[in-house]
Amino acid sequence: MSELPGGPGALFAIGGAEDKLKKRTVLQEFVEAAGGPKARIVVVPTASALGPDVIDVYRALFAALGAESVVGVRPENREDADDPAFIAPLNDATGVFMTGGNQLKLAGVVTGTAFGRAVTAAHARGAAVGGTSAGASILAEHMIAFGRSGATPRQRMSQLSNGLGLVQGAIVDQHFAQRNRYGRLLSLVAQSPGLLGIGVDEDTAAVFRGSHLEVVGRGAVTIFDGSRITSNGHYAGRSEPLLASGVVLHVLPATATFDLQNRVLLSFGKQPPATELAEMQAAEADLRKLAKEIAAEGVSPKYYADRKKRAGRRTSKKSATAIGAGESRPEATEPITAGADAENPLLPDRTQPEV
Repeated sequence: MSELPGGPGALFAIGGAEDKLKKRTVLQEFVEAAGGPKARIVVVPTASALGPDVIDVYRALFAALGAESVVGVRPENREDADDPAFIAPLNDATGVFMTGGNQLKLAGVVTGTAFGRAVTAAHARGAAVGGTSAGASILAEHMIAFGRSGATPRQRMSQLSNGLGLVQGAIVDQHFAQRNRYGRLLSLVAQSPGLLGIGVDEDTAAVFRGSHLEVVGRGAVTIFDGSRITSNGHYAGRSEPLLASGVVLHVLPATATFDLQNRVLLSFGKQPPATELAEMQAAEADLRKLAKEIAAEGVSPKYYADRKKRAGRRTSKKSATAIGAGESRPEATEPITAGADAENPLLPDRTQPEV
């Protein structure tokens, strides 16, 4: 059994319809998290209604992206999911990928079986575990089994089922913006305010590493935080609109990082290399120091620069005569000091207002 360093692996909740032809950003990130050229990936197409073709597609994709090996394992019922022959490939996997399809079927076959426990064990030892569409929803402890689309949250709009529990304290929905699933996710948050609602767009992944969520791909990840919600979920009638006031909304594009524990945005945008960041910080410190020095003079930076240029021109014109007559004049490069002669051309004109 292969042991991967660094504790639990990354979790990839992909919103479905991930790019398989061009950049393949999301799938490439999954392969890298699974070990890159040493990745041994098990594809689980249990949710899919397609035949062996779905395994062939992902085998070709992951191989083209550099994975060492890709095998398909398809338990069709709970008896299969408790069969050691189906479980054995998971014991040496560095990545487990669950395809899309019927969410309720996937939950009914995998959760609470030896196969589901083997997926959890693979993640605990460092394997990357991910899924697209239905395979994304099952990562959470509570998964959406089915439900209606729509922007308005309504009572009994969706149904929950047990998931694998790899993502704690959250509900994950997929095809989020494309299938207008705002209402159904918000309805679940209104009924269970302690859970974060996480909606993932197509060709996008919410990547969970410890208590942080990172966004990869073309779309966005939408988060509903209902920890301070006011709702009528406990008495609203069937199919009635739900009150959901005080929900905190986060819409996170690619590169955004979110703290799941404290429920706050951590960063967004590409971060510069460490050396470049150090240079930027040093330059910023120099600018702050210069600004303080200029402010102490009581003049604006522009006025200071203009006066220095004019003083330099006057000094150049008078230098020959002044030196010949034994006159002593300050050079243009001499610093301005308090108490200098009132005729010093580098001092601000007293008739000019201070800034």
